[in-house]
Amino acid sequence: MTQPSQRLSDAGSRYAAARESLRERARPHLGIDPRALGAFRIAVALVLLADLLIYRLPAVRTFYTDDGVLPRSTLAEVYPLLERASLYAMSGSARVQTGLLAVAAVAAVCLLVGYRTRAAAGLSALLFASLYARNPYVLNGGNTVLVAFLFLSLFLPLDARWSLGAGRRSGGEDEERRTDADGGASAGGGDAGDPRICSLGTAVTLLTLVSIYAANAVSKYRSDSWMSGTAVPRIFQLGEFTVGLGPLVSEYTAALTATNWLWIALLSVSPLLVVATERHRTALALAFISAHLGMAATMRLAVFPFVMSSILLLFLPPGAWDRVEAVASRASEATGLAETDRPHRSDGGTDARTPSPTPSRTRRGIRAGAAALLVGFFLALVWWQAAGVGLVDLPAQESTGQLSEVSWSFFAPNPPDASGWYVVAGTLESGDTIDLRDGGAVSYDRPPDAAETYPSTLWHQFGFRMKNAAESQYRPVASYACERSDRDLESVTVFHVEQPVDATGPVGEPDAEERVRVAC
Repeated sequence: MTQPSQRLSDAGSRYAAARESLRERARPHLGIDPRALGAFRIAVALVLLADLLIYRLPAVRTFYTDDGVLPRSTLAEVYPLLERASLYAMSGSARVQTGLLAVAAVAAVCLLVGYRTRAAAGLSALLFASLYARNPYVLNGGNTVLVAFLFLSLFLPLDARWSLGAGRRSGGEDEERRTDADGGASAGGGDAGDPRICSLGTAVTLLTLVSIYAANAVSKYRSDSWMSGTAVPRIFQLGEFTVGLGPLVSEYTAALTATNWLWIALLSVSPLLVVATERHRTALALAFISAHLGMAATMRLAVFPFVMSSILLLFLPPGAWDRVEAVASRASEATGLAETDRPHRSDGGTDARTPSPTPSRTRRGIRAGAAALLVGFFLALVWWQAAGVGLVDLPAQESTGQLSEVSWSFFAPNPPDASGWYVVAGTLESGDTIDLRDGGAVSYDRPPDAAETYPSTLWHQFGFRMKNAAESQYRPVASYACERSDRDLESVTVFHVEQPVDATGPVGEPDAEERVRVAC
């Protein structure tokens, strides 16, 4: 007679065999090459450092202190939950903000080199989420995507390749990593022919990006401007967005109309990123990367194109990385920098003891909790995106009209139909009025280059998202202009100016609207 323990053992063996069979079938579609994980980690860390050092740190006093354009009192008035949640809202001083940015930079460097990778990714996710919450007016979709994927990276073995951690991992750490695998943290690689790591974590990560593109496609299908082919030509008439090659490209309406349809087509086939394999998958991932880099070359979008390009590296299959390594090897040999090869396991380790076949009850609990967290995150994300494109309704108490403020859609469902800029007029004690930007006469005419009216990318993001704000939110901006001016000012008045545009250029005359007047 079969003993109960024997029956349980047989059932467990059958479950393990079925699970492994499912993993092998899913590996070509939902698995990630260890080299892709290493490249993603490095690329994301570089994006984090660029966001900190190029954008945030030089503007810390302006956008993140009580002496800037969004003091904590105003943040608490408009976004009370963000004010309570942000670590950067603990203090309004530039010294504290700079210290927190320095810690974030150290965490990003650790992520870059693969030192204490999971801790570095977790700390980066916490600090960047807090930073973005401190001033939600200086964000775009790239920042929300970045935080989401920093969270997902906690369930991936980012130190699988090209990291300090790959060579230092002990057998006990390897055992823990494998034990956590089925819960989403990671999983061992495939057989000798397919090194991809396949787990719930890799599946959710890849499907999350596909869901973003798919939701974006749906939003464009529901847009008259996108489906008429006029959206992209109109976007390139928004002078405050076009930089680099953008002003030159804006003159070619036919090419921009073609780009409109090509982008919709690319978004429409985005599910093929997980359906296709090998060369077709490589070609599609590179097509998306090329599109995002084209955006970076023509438009002021901060880190958005680089965040998306970094994530797309995860989709490149082993064949693509083999070619990359072959090219790198030839280059190293040509320059005399070639290193002695050392064996790599597919999960990035170099030495490991055989893990225990029976994980402890605690580890099984951690594994189940990680799996539940990942699945819940993905389902909530899909629901949120469906609400964002109007496929499902938000509960009445949550329909605040602010969903689009954290959306990562690229000018969807409808791009702006007017170009906008600001005029900050200062009234001198003599009674004369000047434009505080250049000290000249105040003019509301369309500037030759609307992008130049914004001192930096963060100022552009702030102005774009503030255009419909209340007077109380503009008041700190006017006060900031008073304090920063070297003129003897009696008052400062902030005007927002808009001029309608279509696919061929500006339409009608600019319309200036006074937003606030503050005595200095």
